[in-house]
Amino acid sequence: MTSQSVPPAPDGWRTFVWLWSSQALSVLGSAVAGFAFNIYLTVTRYPLAEQKPQLALALSATALAWGLAATLSAPLAGTWTDRHDRRRIMLGADLLGALLAFSILGLLLLPAAPLWVLVATAGMMGLVSTFHGSAFDASYTTLVPKDRLPRANGMMQTIWSLAGLVGPAVAALLIGVPALLRKSEALPVWLSGLRDGVPFAYAVDGLSFVVAAAVLSRLSVPSPKEVTDRTQPRSFREDMAFGWKFIGSRKPLLALLLTFAVVNLCISGLGVLEPLIVKFGLAADWQSRGSSLTTALATLTITQSVGGVLGGIFISVWGGLKAKRVLGVLVPMIVAGLALAAFGFSSTVLGACAALFVMGLTFPAMNAHSQSIWQSQVPPAMQGRVFSVRRLIAQFTAPLSTALAGLLAARYASGNVALFAGLLLAVVAAAQLFNPVMRRVEDGAGLKAEAAQ
Repeated sequence: MTSQSVPPAPDGWRTFVWLWSSQALSVLGSAVAGFAFNIYLTVTRYPLAEQKPQLALALSATALAWGLAATLSAPLAGTWTDRHDRRRIMLGADLLGALLAFSILGLLLLPAAPLWVLVATAGMMGLVSTFHGSAFDASYTTLVPKDRLPRANGMMQTIWSLAGLVGPAVAALLIGVPALLRKSEALPVWLSGLRDGVPFAYAVDGLSFVVAAAVLSRLSVPSPKEVTDRTQPRSFREDMAFGWKFIGSRKPLLALLLTFAVVNLCISGLGVLEPLIVKFGLAADWQSRGSSLTTALATLTITQSVGGVLGGIFISVWGGLKAKRVLGVLVPMIVAGLALAAFGFSSTVLGACAALFVMGLTFPAMNAHSQSIWQSQVPPAMQGRVFSVRRLIAQFTAPLSTALAGLLAARYASGNVALFAGLLLAVVAAAQLFNPVMRRVEDGAGLKAEAAQ
């Protein structure tokens, strides 16, 4: 199959900014719901100290369901992306996301929502997220000029970080609404059965998906001709195998992917470890200050996100490295590993915040430089299939990390688990600085082989 580079649409940057803005709203809504769900499990569902094993299981099971569904469906999503209109895929995913968010809202209104149903719904959310992400990631190069790709990637990284900043604050506010109304004796009858405001967070999430879909329905997001052309039919099975062949024949890209697999192995369990570290490892500190678990957890999440926002703004304004972008990946990885180790070693909320702030600073640079390398190496019509396999290889360790974090945290101090994971990440990333294969990752092998595909 021959694939040609497609110049971005004339008004592509304007369209990308609208698309980025609308999808950013959805990301923010999901961050509100995700933080609220962790509070629901930690404070409402399993409030007692002796329920630590059940809490660890619930946190890891829901995160694992999302991660496994998102990771294992990646090759299917990528193949679908390279065979169908990418705008329609994103639109359908937004609408399904809204339906699932409102479904979880209904479940949380029950006296005790079955955990297995929540786990299954989390898995469906992961599936929808992968299809949307695959189509979105493959749309960058049809909209954004090549010299603006690092800036566009930095903008998206900023939103992910901003979501972590705004999400906890908004979620905490919504969670406290029923209790506040009870104190003022202004609680409406129809809200009298609510224990907290977690369902409000999912209402916000569902509405954000609806708004994102409405904006997307007014945009024109082109797909490469090879995606929509049906005059030369391709085998679905061959398309699913294509991404594996493309990456397997390019050792530098594969080395970069395997390094990110280690990153995800070390960092993905943080979603399970962080609430446990706050509840058990940092309890003496925040209790002595008269604070609460919700406030302490929100403070850590917000601090990390502030670092992420600042890092994202920096990479968006700067535009990233124009050459040797691999250094923009590996150096932040080393710093992130050391910061994770410091977080696990911390005994105070202030120390933990400082470590997470540094971690937040590193993520936008790391991810934006990596994304720019891939976007410059893979032709647009192939990006759905290649990027989906890329996601599978890089993220296959994320569910394993989540499961290990839950198992290890149930037996050992959560802080020690984070400490070991951070040191492992720093050592592996530092070793890659001396890997000659990794240094060739930007030599243009992907584009040189384009005509042969």
